[in-house]
Amino acid sequence: MPEIWLSYGPTDVVLDVMAENLEKQIVPGGVSLTDAEIASKLESVDLSKPTEFVIMEHSKSVLKIISGLLDICTKKSLPKPKFLVDKSNLNSIKNVFADPTVSISEFNNSQFSNANLIFIGEMEFDGLFGYDTMSTKLLRRFGKDNMLEAYEKREGNLPLPGYELQTMQVAKKFTDGFEISSIEIVANQSGIIDVAVGHPSSTFSLSKSLSSNAIHETEKHRVAIVSTGKETSNETLSRSLSSVWNCSGVIKDEGLIILLAECKNGLGSEAIQQYVEGRMNLDRLKNPSKYLDGMEDLLFLTEMHKKFGIGIVSILPNLYTKDKLGMIPFSGAKETMDYVLKTYGERQKITIIPDGSHVLLR
Repeated sequence: MPEIWLSYGPTDVVLDVMAENLEKQIVPGGVSLTDAEIASKLESVDLSKPTEFVIMEHSKSVLKIISGLLDICTKKSLPKPKFLVDKSNLNSIKNVFADPTVSISEFNNSQFSNANLIFIGEMEFDGLFGYDTMSTKLLRRFGKDNMLEAYEKREGNLPLPGYELQTMQVAKKFTDGFEISSIEIVANQSGIIDVAVGHPSSTFSLSKSLSSNAIHETEKHRVAIVSTGKETSNETLSRSLSSVWNCSGVIKDEGLIILLAECKNGLGSEAIQQYVEGRMNLDRLKNPSKYLDGMEDLLFLTEMHKKFGIGIVSILPNLYTKDKLGMIPFSGAKETMDYVLKTYGERQKITIIPDGSHVLLR
């Protein structure tokens, strides 16, 4: 019996699958960069002048880049730069870098116009923009007034991760107006695959590297079990749904996709929150007069239910996942297997995607 480990929150859980029930495991490709190769790509960062790095998420790859920057400062006898992080991640980052000489403080939106800022983040896929880049991250964070324009430019009501979309032009136009720099990363569970330094308009070139390592051409599958592959991507329901969108194109009609996502920080979406509380009507999703954070995920989820079932292993209450969002809730990985074999038959083949945030199935 194959023993497959899937990430769930800060830990891994085992999924026991009989060999005759395992259709395949699909993992991203790519060769991880060595420490020396990462250091070489970071050489273009001018650490001799006062610089503040904004940590957009606390993934392993981002923390590795920060360690690389600090190593360069040590080797060149340069003052260590300051790091800024959202309040929600402040303690996590401080616990990782216990060095008292490293300045880590809270970041607030009023600092966005600071020309000394360099944003650090990991590129992934996005159902609305095609790619989750530094430009889209900054637009969502600082350009909320422009998000309605992007939402209105969407091509249909289903997610389109990994495609070049008109929505991305809204994000690029927004960030083009700012003199900022970024360090964008392409990574997966194995390590860092690629790094780019520069203005967000130039680091977008990493999308080619991301796609070449993540896209898998495959046949349709009836049942798939998906883990996001990293803790940061399954902290909220809204964030973790991207892994479902990445795999949705290869699920058969009347099939089932099951997501493993702890969602310890809840729904993570203003639109989904309003909907489960009865303060939003689904009719508003097609042509809204105002954009709400996460509106596209609620739209995509609603449309996906017309094609196949969506299950979830999480700590979210059933009142949210089952009663309001129409998902099939499971208490653990074993329960998902029992359900699949009971519903689809003892011989049902199951596809496993252990790193859903870094894989794109077509």
